[in-house]
Amino acid sequence: MMKVKFEMVTSQETPVLVDFYADWCGPCQAMTPVLKEVAQTLEGKVKIIKVDVDKNQPLARKFGVRSVPTFILFKGGELIWRKGGMMTTRELSALLANEI
Repeated sequence: MMKVKFEMVTSQETPVLVDFYADWCGPCQAMTPVLKEVAQTLEGKVKIIKVDVDKNQPLARKFGVRSVPTFILFKGGELIWRKGGMMTTRELSALLANEI
């Protein structure tokens, strides 16, 4: 069920940034305000969803997520780019700006 929903969400024409994270991950928690700021700045131009790797292991395996946080951008069902680790608001906004 999650798989169908995930594919439905990521197949939209609006870019979808997927944040693969874990509750126990300090850097993942540190990214929360960055993601909120980017979501507000780019509201309507990009959708951000969070996927807990501990609760969604098959999905994490499917995309080869071996460390968190890992960010993957989808557009129209296609994987556009992926990046692991922490980013500043400016870095993340710049990466997304190229796709919207």
